[in-house]
Amino acid sequence: MSDRAAIVIAFAVTLAIVAAVAGLTGGFVWAGLRPDERAAAVELLAPRAGLLAFVGLIATGLASLAVQPVIRTYFTGARRLAEEARIMLDANPDYRIARAGAPGLRELGEAVNTLAERLRGQREEVEARIAAAKASVEEERNRLAALMSELIQGVLVCNAEGRILLYNARARQLFDTDSTTEAAPVGLGRSIFGLIDRNLVVHALDAIAQRCAQGDVDPVVQFLTATRGGRWLRIHVAQVRRHAGRDGAEAAEEAGFVLTLDDVTRAVEDDSRRDRALHSLSEGIRAPLANIRAAVESLLEYADMAEAQRARFLGVIAEEARALSSQLDRTMHEHADALKTRLPLESVLGTDLIGAAQRRIESRLGMRAEVETADASVWLEAESFSLTQGLAYLAGRLKREFGVEQVRFRLERAGRHAQLDLAWHGAAVPPATLRSWEEEPMRAGGEDSPVSFKEVIERHAGEVWHNVGDGARAPCFRILLPAMSAEPAQRRVAPVIDSRPEYYDFDLFRQPGQSPDLDSRPLAELAYTVFDTETTGLEPSAGDEIIAIGAVRIVNLRLLRHEAYEQLVDPRRPLAQASIRIHGITPEMLEGQPTIDRVLPAFLKFSEDTVLIAHNAAFDMRFLQLKEAATGVRFTQPVLDTLLLSEVLHPNIREHRLEAIAERLGVNIVGRHTALGDAIVTGEVFLRMVPLLAERGIRTLGEARAAAEKTFYARVKY
Repeated sequence: MSDRAAIVIAFAVTLAIVAAVAGLTGGFVWAGLRPDERAAAVELLAPRAGLLAFVGLIATGLASLAVQPVIRTYFTGARRLAEEARIMLDANPDYRIARAGAPGLRELGEAVNTLAERLRGQREEVEARIAAAKASVEEERNRLAALMSELIQGVLVCNAEGRILLYNARARQLFDTDSTTEAAPVGLGRSIFGLIDRNLVVHALDAIAQRCAQGDVDPVVQFLTATRGGRWLRIHVAQVRRHAGRDGAEAAEEAGFVLTLDDVTRAVEDDSRRDRALHSLSEGIRAPLANIRAAVESLLEYADMAEAQRARFLGVIAEEARALSSQLDRTMHEHADALKTRLPLESVLGTDLIGAAQRRIESRLGMRAEVETADASVWLEAESFSLTQGLAYLAGRLKREFGVEQVRFRLERAGRHAQLDLAWHGAAVPPATLRSWEEEPMRAGGEDSPVSFKEVIERHAGEVWHNVGDGARAPCFRILLPAMSAEPAQRRVAPVIDSRPEYYDFDLFRQPGQSPDLDSRPLAELAYTVFDTETTGLEPSAGDEIIAIGAVRIVNLRLLRHEAYEQLVDPRRPLAQASIRIHGITPEMLEGQPTIDRVLPAFLKFSEDTVLIAHNAAFDMRFLQLKEAATGVRFTQPVLDTLLLSEVLHPNIREHRLEAIAERLGVNIVGRHTALGDAIVTGEVFLRMVPLLAERGIRTLGEARAAAEKTFYARVKY
């Protein structure tokens, strides 16, 4: 019952009571009069009946008005008291009812506060016991999280429907794109088929099922695919099975699958270059070989040919041999890197390589190792262990056979190569001795290796020789290694808000699949994108534009702060000073940023298959709707508004600003008036609202939308 209806009923009841009292009083007086007194009273009052009725109505109205404030105070105060009690019970245990209203309500509020204090104490005790019981589980969970984050391979775990349940940082990097790309990002609850072709995964799972039927235990299938970012990935697929009893027997059910990802872009490119080199070589030598063969066959067949003719054939052979040699040299020069077998290489700073070799020589050989000169800008693609082992091997041979006790390193760039010198004071090493050292298996500091130093250098596509030195420079081993043209680019990573991002959610194994009819789904089962925009002003229909979009995802009623979207937008129009003072975004910050027609497709991809949530969503949605014609992007997902839901939950509390709601529900405000910061606060507020909505019988998306549409704020238009 609404407050207005309650007041009307109270007014009618008061009117009825006054009328009844007046009627009973008049009846008793009339019954006590004699017949002549009754006649006199009738004669006196009959002409004034209308006046008496009017006075009675006035008296009744005044009495009703007099009691109305009391009725309103108790009705409204009681409802407000109930709303605040629900906040303490379901959203913010630290919230307390203020001393306000009628004396009885104040006493009731104090009693509720006392009860809340006792309830909080009991909750803390229960939570402490639960925390102690879960300590070992959390420890294992943290170990898993740490292990997953440190793996060099990407890992994705999906349920049977292809929804991502777990991923590590490497997997996110392999599929990482910038915030204006329409490629689907990695995220909990997202479909793996937005990243990898569905047919490839289905084919792999079919192959696994076939192998299982043939008796293979835990089969693994692999395939090669390209990402939208241009990387080539080798993907290993294994199935996750759940064992369940059926008719007294154990049966395995498909619960999902695990993908492990290796970046093989470099290997694929090397294979392609090698193929091109071999093709170029084969095409280039076919014609010279044919000419040489024809000339040789002619010489053999006609042994008695004239000397001049024989000389012409010999000239053809010599010319084609030179052409063949030239073609071979040219191919080896152009494709030398592709034709060599390489070790697994990584980007290594030259000074780091020298430092590792220096420590190894000093600790294992007892020699002094110093750095004479080193260019700190030189980067190598190298297998650092074999190179440091080789340098230590050379230093050990110098100490053992020539009595050298100190070596020095020099590193500088020499064109496309890095020139690394291992120098010493003393006699030069004879060339024959150097060749024997290069070709023998490396033994140094108690470690034996079957690989020779020459093989290590060849696998790095390098060269080594002995510089005998002169009066100014000491003898040295000079090693040339291919140098990188520039420092390796750092991969872009998504903004990290927490110290340990939430990468996994095993409860999603039991999450139902996507349904076209979302209104019947419980709020707890849905995935959400909570978003906010910053704009040039407050009038979207008057030409104001979006300058920033921030969003964060909620999956399984958990706010995934690491799965965030944040992008500045060039509005192509000036910013008002008033708006700059609010959000702090200046025109300089927007220079070079993408325009809205590039940003909205990427944001739509980020938010697909989710329910949109915003505070005062009509404002943000109006900006998006006005861009539909220009960008062709339409946001058709259901929308929930925390402003409307707040009025549904607390109709007797007037303040529904985001800050006020957050304070009521115990949500800390961080990064206010930034798009991403406001989205995070809105997401935390919504999560506190879900149990409060359930208390009112609002449990599904359809029920939440229907309740919000009945509020006053739902009628506001932008």
